[in-house]
Amino acid sequence: MALGLIGKKLGMTRVFDKEAGSMIPVTVIDVTGNEYVQTRTVEKDGYSAIQVAYDDQKEHRLTGAAKGHLDKAGVAPKKKLLEFRFEEGEELPNTEEAHPGAALFENGAWVDVIGTTKGKGFQGVMRRYNFQGQPAAHGHMMHRRTGAVGAGSTPGRIWKGQKMPGRHGNYRRTTQNLKVVQSRPDDNVVLISGAVPGAKGNYVVIRPALKK
Repeated sequence: MALGLIGKKLGMTRVFDKEAGSMIPVTVIDVTGNEYVQTRTVEKDGYSAIQVAYDDQKEHRLTGAAKGHLDKAGVAPKKKLLEFRFEEGEELPNTEEAHPGAALFENGAWVDVIGTTKGKGFQGVMRRYNFQGQPAAHGHMMHRRTGAVGAGSTPGRIWKGQKMPGRHGNYRRTTQNLKVVQSRPDDNVVLISGAVPGAKGNYVVIRPALKK
């Protein structure tokens, strides 16, 4: 893995490619305020990583331990703290310099975006798992129900993992191989082609694509 960015999804817009004569739908992600906090080393911690903080926070909302950790690094109170791991022997970025922010990714770069999908509340099996449903004729009375869930007299219980109604959405998801259409260091935003998991205002993580 390599160094990535923590950001906040602002919404979607479009970018026009005059040369190709096409319109590209993009998701706008704000990456203002990414800062280096700590370097993890194999000798001291058993693995190699860079710890990054994002999004300013009111000081009184931090625990004493978290405040002390950020104070030691000379970083203002932050809401999010994340580590980007590196393979053993990989060169780590210079944390003495400022975090590059949006400049970390160039136009045309391929990235994976990790986020939490929109919550949809308590849902039935047709919406949650795309069940076909029962017959819809008059008098059937089982139109959108689950159907049989038991396993007979043996084992006489419902199996673990049985697909049933429940909370849907609010899942951690990774969308792979998205293209950076525009990286704007002056505005500290990254415009990524296509849909990114999560609602407006949600935190996301942008990292170099693993499969490209």
